[in-house]
Amino acid sequence: MNACLLLSLPLLVAAAPPAGDGPDLDETRRPMRLADPREHLVGRLVADLEFTDVNGRAGRLSDTPGTIVIALRDESCPVSKRYGPRLAALEREYAGRGVTFVFINVGAPGDLDPVRTAIAQHGFGGRYAIDRDGRIARALRAGSTTEVFLLDSARTLRYRGAVDDQYGIGYNLDAPRTEHLRRALDAVLAGGEVDPAATTAPGCFLAFDPAAPAEPTIAPTYHDRISRIVQANCLACHREGGAGPFALDTYDRVKGRRGMIQYVLEEKLMPPWHADEMGGPWRNVAALPADDLAAMLAWFDAGAPEGDPRNAPLPRSFAPGWRMGEPDAVVRLPEDFEIPAEGALDYQYAYVKTDFGEDKWIAAMEFRPTAPQVVHHALIFVEEPRKEGESRDDFRGRWQGGLRGYFGGMVPGQGPTIYPEGVAKKLPAGAWLKFQMHYTPNGAFARDRTEVGFIFADGPPVHEMHHNSAMTTKFEIPAGASNYEVRADATFPVDAVLYSFAPHMHLRGKAFRYDLIYPDGRAETILNIPRYDFNWQTAYRLLEPLRIPKGARIECTAWFDNSTDNPANPDPTKRVEFGEQTWDEMMIGYFEWWREEEGIHHGDTEGTEGD
Repeated sequence: MNACLLLSLPLLVAAAPPAGDGPDLDETRRPMRLADPREHLVGRLVADLEFTDVNGRAGRLSDTPGTIVIALRDESCPVSKRYGPRLAALEREYAGRGVTFVFINVGAPGDLDPVRTAIAQHGFGGRYAIDRDGRIARALRAGSTTEVFLLDSARTLRYRGAVDDQYGIGYNLDAPRTEHLRRALDAVLAGGEVDPAATTAPGCFLAFDPAAPAEPTIAPTYHDRISRIVQANCLACHREGGAGPFALDTYDRVKGRRGMIQYVLEEKLMPPWHADEMGGPWRNVAALPADDLAAMLAWFDAGAPEGDPRNAPLPRSFAPGWRMGEPDAVVRLPEDFEIPAEGALDYQYAYVKTDFGEDKWIAAMEFRPTAPQVVHHALIFVEEPRKEGESRDDFRGRWQGGLRGYFGGMVPGQGPTIYPEGVAKKLPAGAWLKFQMHYTPNGAFARDRTEVGFIFADGPPVHEMHHNSAMTTKFEIPAGASNYEVRADATFPVDAVLYSFAPHMHLRGKAFRYDLIYPDGRAETILNIPRYDFNWQTAYRLLEPLRIPKGARIECTAWFDNSTDNPANPDPTKRVEFGEQTWDEMMIGYFEWWREEEGIHHGDTEGTEGD
């Protein structure tokens, strides 16, 4: 038996939304983005659930073609009752677009009169089933009586959570501010990705009989489980034309690479994610969830069975256009770079002067290499080229060896940078942009002309995004040192909100940690990378931006391995100092942040860089 408990806690673990996002309500009562949708069945094949409707007719999900919305209902729950008209309106609106609603009553199963009244009152057109033993709600790992589940035509769960943010426990807004289900429906019907893909759903929370039988465990096959894991975690790079060295878009290709896939999974080399359990939760977490990892390894052990092709997911498409949407402006390298088939290349640099006649506020940016298979990373800096007559040392001093002016970047597998609503980064009028290109020859000659697209905010934002760092150039790593430690810190001159982190070292980088030291001396580790990998310059974006007080400081600690035990070490017999090339070293703890109070402020962020 399941019970509607107004005071029980949600069964889904959620993180709070960004500062200033949504109504000013208790965070346990409003829709919240879930930390990792994959841990809440998003991307999974939903079983062909059987049900009996209010008229006593048996049915199952496979009887329903096209896109399906499963809407949980409890006609005695006040929040659920308020969403009756909204669900009926959405059902009518999307009926002509191949969307079918299935209503599941998870309230008191014995009394059908309120259910029949609701059907007549709201005009529900879809099947209305009664979940008498809570089996359907348990199979969906449902959390509340207002939760909706959006399935595409292959029964892959694409969204779960709130209809919108208008109603909840103890509040009733005049209108929704974020229409989660509508946004998800539009994205799925357009063949796109849903973001956010999972939220909590404020309402009457569900509890289940702990003695109820568990769902049977079914051995995974390629078509029902593994293909969906690969789609969600691998295809962004491992597809034709992607940055990965081979494609993993068919059963034969995945099975043929199963030895290598098993190795990189067990060694946690793929998917590329290097943060441990400290800090977070993260908006862009890439680590494979534990149950997905277990399913992959069990599939390998079982001989990689193919399964029933009828259970295959819809193909995931990667449109050639901009993933962030059409840009307002594009800046590209002035000419092609030619990348030889083999050898090691120095970083390649190019300066481009923008022609914007006024300051622009960047709400989103996206890099597009024309030869992604050889682009390790691409960075842009707001930096003027060397002036006529200026010495190299003076030029390097003016820009701190390329450390000042960092504006944005791209590494393999990273999508566009899209800042939270109301936050943007300033690009000054007429600014010079310096491209730093790191190319890695892969055995075939290539040409690349990377470009970066910008989407401008409509005007000055509520908050200006700042990009600063805790870094130092004053270190010398002894030859043969296996665990050399370097520290740097940065102090905040104002109350701030931290958004992301991006540690940077080179080939001798071993580990990196960010600690937040509060003004009262309390210390908190906010990002720990026990095994740094230069090949992945990941930016770690917090799901919930972190508020910190004026006077707090970020302390970054880096460890370097300059010994023979480091297989990537260019020369363990040499001492190493700061330098821009990969055989030199850097120690930079980048971070993005904005002022906590509203309003734009300029020219007073000097206190956020330190040695």
